[in-house]
Amino acid sequence: MIAGSKIFEVYESQEGKRRQLYTANLITGKKVYGERLVVENGVEYREWDAFKSKLAASILKGSPAIFIRKNDVVLYLGSASGTTVSHVSDIVGDEGAIFAVDVAPRVVRDLIFLSYQRENILPIMADAKKVNELRERISAVDAVYQDVAQKSQVDIFLRNVSLFLKNGGYALLAVKARSIDVTKQPKQIFREVKEKLEKSLTIIDYRELEPFQKDHCMFICKKKQN
Repeated sequence: MIAGSKIFEVYESQEGKRRQLYTANLITGKKVYGERLVVENGVEYREWDAFKSKLAASILKGSPAIFIRKNDVVLYLGSASGTTVSHVSDIVGDEGAIFAVDVAPRVVRDLIFLSYQRENILPIMADAKKVNELRERISAVDAVYQDVAQKSQVDIFLRNVSLFLKNGGYALLAVKARSIDVTKQPKQIFREVKEKLEKSLTIIDYRELEPFQKDHCMFICKKKQN
């Protein structure tokens, strides 16, 4: 049986010892990445695979909130082909919007096709490092989500948060340790990232994402009021 979870607009079921997440499908009958569709009480749900989504992994690892809600405007940096983006699309709904940014033409093409069905997804082909190129294409947002596997991923995150996130808004950073420094242990990198983030943001939650995502963690932060 699928029921509401403690996370807004996210649902779950208990299948034996396994906890499974879902979002209510914004586009009935349509899959995005081969996920299972389940209908209960007249509502169609999309199974949310934590092995394919760091945001789902952070929820299953115990994050008490993700601070992305119905009607929010979200800046999503490193959107890839749209697996997690599609679930965020379900969460924010018809009145919300997602600026889905990626630098790779192939995945942006996939996002464009996805946006034909899910009109709340706004694909943008751009380099997240070059915030001035994004400035004229993105409004102020309620939340920033970043999954960019680059050495400078923390600096990219902080620049975009500073420029686009509303005061008091929330920002989620999926950190890939091996992309920052392969010579250091992931836990050391996570500590260093935490120290850097704390200088300008309030860290609300921190989760390491194994076994779903190796050498990854999620930081959930709040922008301080100016």
